[in-house]
Amino acid sequence: MGTLKIDALGTNFTIQAKEDDEYLENLLSYYKQMVKQIENSTSLKDTLKTSILAGIVLCDELYKEKCKTQNSNENYNLNKLELSEVERLTMKMIDNIDKVLD
Repeated sequence: MGTLKIDALGTNFTIQAKEDDEYLENLLSYYKQMVKQIENSTSLKDTLKTSILAGIVLCDELYKEKCKTQNSNENYNLNKLELSEVERLTMKMIDNIDKVLD
């Protein structure tokens, strides 16, 4: 269990989570980088709006990754189906060869 002191966007508090301290620090660092990018690319001065936008951008990243994974899994399942068809055809050919040899 890890502890993280959050000091971002004008507020600070401490949380505890199942992950270790190093992971939590890396996570906060990534979030702060995202906030900095948003601050540099927009004219937002409201920290609440900045944090909401950062959350949306991070959700966008996560959603895109999940879609990639899902598409990859669908391709894997398709390949599995193709493999099953190949196996079926192979077994049929083996049966035909066996019949000819008998």
